[in-house]
Amino acid sequence: MKDTLEDIETFVTEVILHNKRGLRAMLCRGLFYGLSKVFAVLVSFRLWLYQRRYIHDHHLGVPVISIGNLTVGGTGKTPVVELFARTLRDKGRSVAILSRGFKSKRQKKTPLWRKAAALFHLIEKPKRPLPRVVSDTQQVLLQDAYVAGDEPLMLARNLPGVPVVVDRDRVNAGRYAIQNFHADALVLDDGMQYLRLKHRLDIVLVDRTAPFGVNGHMLPRGTMREPPSHLKRASYIFITKSDETSNEHLIAHLRRFNRVAEIVECRHRPVYFKDLHTGEELPVTAVNGKYVGALSGIAVPESFENGLRKLGAEVEATLRFADHHRFDEREIKPFIDRCIRRDLEFIVTTEKDIVRFPEIPQGDIPIIYMRVEIEILRGHDVFEKMIRLITEPRSVPPGVLMPTITATA
Repeated sequence: MKDTLEDIETFVTEVILHNKRGLRAMLCRGLFYGLSKVFAVLVSFRLWLYQRRYIHDHHLGVPVISIGNLTVGGTGKTPVVELFARTLRDKGRSVAILSRGFKSKRQKKTPLWRKAAALFHLIEKPKRPLPRVVSDTQQVLLQDAYVAGDEPLMLARNLPGVPVVVDRDRVNAGRYAIQNFHADALVLDDGMQYLRLKHRLDIVLVDRTAPFGVNGHMLPRGTMREPPSHLKRASYIFITKSDETSNEHLIAHLRRFNRVAEIVECRHRPVYFKDLHTGEELPVTAVNGKYVGALSGIAVPESFENGLRKLGAEVEATLRFADHHRFDEREIKPFIDRCIRRDLEFIVTTEKDIVRFPEIPQGDIPIIYMRVEIEILRGHDVFEKMIRLITEPRSVPPGVLMPTITATA
């Protein structure tokens, strides 16, 4: 089943990117175009229901910082989530991360027959399952990415002291974090489309290399989850994958949809490589001039591979899987053997992928993964202002009287 679903996902992706030719692909693109128009209407209608209060969002009494985007994957949310959570933790806030845990699985599900029986009042309604706590304030509790989710597990390992809570119902997860970990700030991972939880700040990420997806169309014809006009909901915009060149034209284009949101320009900076088996940290120069194989299961593998080339690596072999793919040894072993036969010096993967790796014995070629962090290029003052808004109490202007609370018997 897993392979079938991933084959469908791969086929759809190749159709969207025009990598598939022929009559079937052309018919699929026509069908997807029609469906994308329907999807756009539904997305806008859902937002209208929330804005007009026909559907109510939930206030949990603490600041919620939503970090999300308009497109499906590829903008680099996880390092930005990590940056915010680490900064808030270091500033003394009791912060927790809320994640859906995309493609993760509950260890124990409520059987379908029980859900159906409860619906017709034949049995008592099953209790709401508790969120999965990937990490608490002391340690990482879930080490299996299949249960925790790859991104939540990666965040938990990199952020000691920051609870990471996984639940499709992020309102439920937020309440749990407040009650059990005394969280006074919540970072909502991939939260732009999650409207049930009231956001104090909406941080929207825009990929400099593909600001509005691969072709500007909505799903399933393109990779947009919301139309560009919805960028007006952003409190702040992060332009990711920037470099030293100017983003002036992109910023001017973004201003058509949001004239007031302040903008931060940043990039994903490789920090070091780490050996899967020995744990040894290697400098980013370790791959300079080396022949390597690149293995990944992420949304935009080209970005990872091009990043290796920018570090001076000669990428001689590649193996790509669908985003969030759960690897097994039978898939990886032939690639390892191929890299050995070609006398490559490293197999390189991403930090997000390494948490989904199976147990592989140490062999003749080192397997290393790239640790990446967010580096702000322009807009440091904007980022610092955001953090102050969350961490510092709001002052009362002179002359404004605070309400008096009187005790009653």
